[in-house]
Amino acid sequence: MAKRKVLVTGASGLIAGLLLPAFQERYDLTLLDVRTTNRLGQEIPGIQIADLTDRNRDNYRHHFQGVDTVVHCGFVRAADENDPDQRFWAEFANVQMAYNVYQVSWEEGVRRVVVASSNHAADYYEPLILDHKMDVVTPDMRALSDNYYGWAKEAYEHLGFVFAVGKVNAALAPGVQQRIGHHGGATILDRAQGRPLENVQIRIGGPRETDVANCPKGDLRCMRRALAAYISQRDLQQLFIKSIETEDIRDENGVPFQIFYGVSNNPHAFWSIVNARKVIGYEPQDNSEVRFHALVTEHIRAAQEKERQGTQKPETE
Repeated sequence: MAKRKVLVTGASGLIAGLLLPAFQERYDLTLLDVRTTNRLGQEIPGIQIADLTDRNRDNYRHHFQGVDTVVHCGFVRAADENDPDQRFWAEFANVQMAYNVYQVSWEEGVRRVVVASSNHAADYYEPLILDHKMDVVTPDMRALSDNYYGWAKEAYEHLGFVFAVGKVNAALAPGVQQRIGHHGGATILDRAQGRPLENVQIRIGGPRETDVANCPKGDLRCMRRALAAYISQRDLQQLFIKSIETEDIRDENGVPFQIFYGVSNNPHAFWSIVNARKVIGYEPQDNSEVRFHALVTEHIRAAQEKERQGTQKPETE
């Protein structure tokens, strides 16, 4: 049986690096990035160079032909992340790149795009939860962020929904239809009727093993956030694989669009994964409290010691 053809953008990045070991066993992969090495300078075999911010999609269109699913992990980083102006324009480029990925995927008849979004698409709510003013954030709540990174993630989530509805390309000009009509995938009739591009946005939490340890000892607020956000590598892989392979991802109105939070089975979690369990059968195997139980104990003891010292009355002569 032929393997499913999957294209991965940003293939030298952190998230792709966590996914590729599982993907390489299951899929016929095309790997794209603007460089062939990861952040450590290690060469990633099989990457082809493509700049997906280029508005001329013909320069990379051939990579998308015959592809079943695109996993979009591509990301433009500001040269100086301390400069708000540079951060905005970098994130604006990320929104433009998402458009290019959606549009060329639609033009080439790709069935589905699965996007590495982020919990930061709705990170405005997080301090409210940690201050006990809210209890949980669900994917159907309005996405609100207080920074350009989160704003961009929400922007290409919403842009993905636009493509999933399928209306935007319904009136594609005849000349454009003719130009792309010889490529594989959807027919001209599909395009004229506005074929939807199936879309899954995964709001990844904390895909690291270091967040709990990096909290200052006794900082229970930081610890709670780290425990809530944690997602193990195998749970991240499962979430993406099921987002690729589940046949029907339509919502209650028939739109093939979903937002899933990417966290493990964490008791401290304040992002809901109910819909991921229901729609694609996501069953995370790991639990941050179990995984980091020794560190949790250290944090609790340190917090208790700080409290004890704070309640001690100074000695008087």
